[in-house]
Amino acid sequence: MAGWVDPIADQIRSVHVTQVPGRRERNRQDKLDRITAAAGELFAEHGVDEVTTQQIAERADIGAGTLFLYAKTKGELLLLVQNAKYDEALAQGRRAAEATDDVLDAVLALVTPIVACNRVQVSNGRTYLREMAFGDPGEPHHARALAISGMTEQAIAAILIDRCGLDDARAAMLAHVVSAVVFVTMVSHVDPETSVASVVESIRAQLGAVLPR
Repeated sequence: MAGWVDPIADQIRSVHVTQVPGRRERNRQDKLDRITAAAGELFAEHGVDEVTTQQIAERADIGAGTLFLYAKTKGELLLLVQNAKYDEALAQGRRAAEATDDVLDAVLALVTPIVACNRVQVSNGRTYLREMAFGDPGEPHHARALAISGMTEQAIAAILIDRCGLDDARAAMLAHVVSAVVFVTMVSHVDPETSVASVVESIRAQLGAVLPR
């Protein structure tokens, strides 16, 4: 029938249109991907302290001014690169923790992938933790790093509630203590030759003194 519009087909077309990003958004994402790749490669090759923002801009094939639209400091660039890796480490830890009923073993299973992620490049790992603790919380990559830290504490609290029967308030407080132990232990092991297993054993010894059994 002339002039008749199928409302279902119209809805499908509308949804499809809204899901396709425009040229400006595609260009922005392309630049972000190039910046993330360039920064990640250079940080892995040389360490964050030995890399300049100009080098990152040149490898990403963008201007230095454009780079600062995506991250204002080198520390923010490191957070941009590392946040996705810490996200995945937390996801791995959650899965591993589900496989054990012992509270200490479950917490260690949760944090071990995070420790491993932090020690892929030790100087970068220490800088990441420093930026997370002292960076500008108004910057989006810093805010994301804090969110990952918060989700880690929530996962620890959930273990304490499930394995030990703690109430929400006590579990949250103890999870904050556990998080502090993990943070300080990762920061304090500065020797790149120290293994992930050694760092985790240090965390185990400390948490064994504070976690209910």
